Amino acid sequence: MTTPSRIEADYIIETAFDPLAAAEAMAGEQSSGTFVAIPGETPELKARSAARIEALEPLESVEAPSLPGAGRPKLGDATVRRARVTLSWPLDNVGPSLPNLMATVAGNLFELKQFSGLRLIDIRLPQAFGDAYPGPKFSVAGTRRLAGVEGRPLIGTIVKPSVGFGPQETAALVSQLCDAGIDFIKDDELQSDGPHCRFDARVRAVMEVINDHAERTGKKVMFAFNLTGEIDQMRWRHDLVLEQGGTCVMASLNSVGLVGMIELCRFTQLPVHAHRNGWGYLSRAPMLGWSYVAWQKIWRLAGADHMHVNGLANKFSEADDSVIASARECLTPMFPDKPCIAMPVFSSGQSAKQAPGTFAALGSPDLIFAAGGGIMAHPDGPAAGVASLREAWDAAIARVPLADYARDHAALARALEAYAG
Repeated sequence: MTTPSRIEADYIIETAFDPLAAAEAMAGEQSSGTFVAIPGETPELKARSAARIEALEPLESVEAPSLPGAGRPKLGDATVRRARVTLSWPLDNVGPSLPNLMATVAGNLFELKQFSGLRLIDIRLPQAFGDAYPGPKFSVAGTRRLAGVEGRPLIGTIVKPSVGFGPQETAALVSQLCDAGIDFIKDDELQSDGPHCRFDARVRAVMEVINDHAERTGKKVMFAFNLTGEIDQMRWRHDLVLEQGGTCVMASLNSVGLVGMIELCRFTQLPVHAHRNGWGYLSRAPMLGWSYVAWQKIWRLAGADHMHVNGLANKFSEADDSVIASARECLTPMFPDKPCIAMPVFSSGQSAKQAPGTFAALGSPDLIFAAGGGIMAHPDGPAAGVASLREAWDAAIARVPLADYARDHAALARALEAYAG
């Protein structure tokens, strides 16, 4: 693995202008230039600080602009064309700073009039970023150690209903799930510190159950408490979870922001489960925003230990190949001496039926498989839901078809009937 000496970013662009001229406008806007030539942008300054076009690959033409508001040339050919563009910047423009990197690779680009589409699809960073940021403190190995799970995915679920339970109702559900053999439970991202279910009361009630179960069985279930809030709140909530014997905290990335996540990951003594809620507004338009491959690198460097990647045959709009590309990227090292690997979290409409396809496509058991309805709605109850997922993953890893394995495993058989649609 090699790292670039300059910051590099790949984009797909769509423009009615000459693609090279449009790319030059991008490079100028995001470095030393502006919409007109200015006296201070000398050849010496440009050589030192200007962004460079490293590559431009023409792609297809399209019949109409993807996004409104784009300009068109006054004269000549106005065919709307797409291209893949790679820009690079000298590290000295911003230094190894993630907040300022964001302004550079994803700042005033998306609204430039030259473009009817612009999507950031990948970034590559100099080693200086790996030196400046800690990356995940726990990652896959630390998560497995705390959860006591090796050789297979962590089987997890989400507290459902998402909101409405108080602390004692939440704890009662957690007790049921612990007895069922669950590895991992998380708050729903909508549940944090409302007056009906205060964070401190929920933590104490849930951890009493988890600690009691651990004393009786030797297995400590990992619960990701949603501490999303302002920085001082997150610090206090983290410390409470740690004090009560918890082994994970969760934060919503788009809510706490990049600086909030960096700060949380600096002081945390627990794995940070990073939830991507809101991701659709950054990604769903095919010719606007980010690819997850690029976006998740920022958060891994900031210190996220677990990253949500959606799931196969999910309830949202994302295609399976995109989900798998995201998960593979989470497990791909970023720097030669600092992998910054995060554990991918598969969720969203998951049940026993997705296990074989997920394992075959990812080629690794290093993941958290979180099923809400896939456990809670099992016809024989949550314990059977957990068992069905364990059995499905045992079959997937052994490469035995689910239908064959289900002949001798009742929980799996019932799950395949229930989730056949």
